[in-house]
Amino acid sequence: MNKENLLPQNDIHRRIIHLDMDAFYASVEMQEHPEWKNKALIVGQDPRQNGGHGVVATCNYVARKYGVHSAMAAIQAVRLVPKELIVFTRPRFDKYRAVSAKIHSFMHDVTDQVESVALDEAYLDVTHPKIEQEFAVQIALDLQKRIRQEVGLNSSFGVSYNKFLAKMGSEYAKPFGRTVILPSEVQNFLAMQKIEKFPGIGPKTQEELHQMGVYTGADLQKVEVLTLIKKFKKMGYILAQHARGIDLRPVVTDSEANRKSIGMERTYEPAIYTEDEALTNIRNYCNHLEAALKKRNFKAGTVVIKVRNNNFDTVTKRKKLKTPSDSHLDFYDVARDLFEATSSFLDDGIRLLGVTVTDFEKKKYQSISLFD
Repeated sequence: MNKENLLPQNDIHRRIIHLDMDAFYASVEMQEHPEWKNKALIVGQDPRQNGGHGVVATCNYVARKYGVHSAMAAIQAVRLVPKELIVFTRPRFDKYRAVSAKIHSFMHDVTDQVESVALDEAYLDVTHPKIEQEFAVQIALDLQKRIRQEVGLNSSFGVSYNKFLAKMGSEYAKPFGRTVILPSEVQNFLAMQKIEKFPGIGPKTQEELHQMGVYTGADLQKVEVLTLIKKFKKMGYILAQHARGIDLRPVVTDSEANRKSIGMERTYEPAIYTEDEALTNIRNYCNHLEAALKKRNFKAGTVVIKVRNNNFDTVTKRKKLKTPSDSHLDFYDVARDLFEATSSFLDDGIRLLGVTVTDFEKKKYQSISLFD
């Protein structure tokens, strides 16, 4: 620990890649519907057909030019985009999972140190890769090229010595971005970024930082560590580290051999402030968990949700199912009830949301006669 500024010693020996697919769901859909290429494509239910409900799961870059973004109310997207340009299509998660699995197989050809964040993004620790190529930048370039050639989709990547910086890098030059942040460049790179670009800083925290006169990374670097801790508690300590390019979190691999639970969680930037958006994401998680269980012939007996707000307050709640199940409908019913008990977290913005299933048992198959 550095006593002068209360921060841990930085670690710059690792080589981390953050790979992020560009408008993943929308790009998969445009592959099969090239006529949508110049349309404002929105993946989600058309609110004009269901009473104005629903949120944008994702959208292509044409739609983004009109101000549409993920998690926006779908009816708002209708107001932003000219009627003749807008196209809605329902999400097809089976298709997205299949494409994602192929992309992830490319990552595992490079390293076993892969941490999947979602279907469309992952961290790779290539400090000691499985291949002969030792330069992280070239590994990232080769991955990006392979995905383009074999899957037909574009991706962006960031390369640096920790997860926080790699994530900032992948977001820096989207789409089809390539950003490398060297240790010698970190302070200058962070100094010129708007505070809104820092992962994990939601609208409420942005407003509070603005009230402190903090609008850029350079401004944040000038604030005393103790001041940030006093103001934002745990999050303040993390902000102080990030402002100086410190992030000691390892890439956490998904070990099938020792797995006693299956879960999905995601950090949201910006944070979630509406119940509709939160429940939409929970529903998507439950769909993924059903597929994962059926792949292993498992049923789960317990559902767990994890919620963290922008103040880094975290709550975990669990509930047993009446009978073990592999149905996303059963998981969602329980997860929705659990979430309602934590909905007050929406006031401060939910920055992390996750659903896990556990207490596994193997499916039992019953033999029947087709002739009875």
